[in-house]
Amino acid sequence: MTTAFTLHQVSKRYGAHTALHPLDLTVEAGQRLVLIGPSGSGKSTLLRLMVGLDEASTGEVRFGQERVTADRSAALRRRLGYVVQGGGLFPHLTALENVSLVARHLGWDRERRLARASELAQLVRLPDDVLERYPIQLSGGQAQRVSLMRALMLDPEVLLLDEPLGALDPITRHELQTDLREIFQRLQKTVVMVTHDLGEALYFADRIVLMREGRIVQDGPPADLLERPADAFVTRFVRAQRAPLAEPGP
Repeated sequence: MTTAFTLHQVSKRYGAHTALHPLDLTVEAGQRLVLIGPSGSGKSTLLRLMVGLDEASTGEVRFGQERVTADRSAALRRRLGYVVQGGGLFPHLTALENVSLVARHLGWDRERRLARASELAQLVRLPDDVLERYPIQLSGGQAQRVSLMRALMLDPEVLLLDEPLGALDPITRHELQTDLREIFQRLQKTVVMVTHDLGEALYFADRIVLMREGRIVQDGPPADLLERPADAFVTRFVRAQRAPLAEPGP
């Protein structure tokens, strides 16, 4: 099987704070890997190292056979689709301009940009007329669909998503979960996704990496997390997210 990412003894420090302790991780092509864990566990930091937005303090990150470094990250990111927390759309650009910004920079002509945007709008179930609106005119769900279109514009090899559904209301979130899984299955791309929600991880993943305080606690199929927890923390994490809400008092 082809390897999409290889991380060897990768760590990340910000001043005196260690966000990631040295760790190894391999992501195979075609996998749907979900990074999960409590706030501050290092999952978003790990994703940023993979996409080249941060550079490791120690160790190395490889995308395929190429090492991800500061001087190579811009070129490599054209082969990666990245959806940031909150969407990250530029407010002064229309949805279409946001989606096609990098393609325009790379010299795609207008006809090609429009054709690709229309194709992606159909994929994410977004009406074409919405593309003429500015981000402030979009609902949360529409904005996330535009962000996904932007990430897919150059037909990347890997799709990386950082809490893509975290800020949405429950109904919109459920709709987008369904659509996202269908898109993942249809495109058959490598997916690395960050979430704090266990149910969401189980819904999307064929492999889950659970993190705590900058370390990998458990790595494997979703069933292992539920049926063969690696330690007491894994058990507590699963129980906390699966416990029913307390019944209100009289």
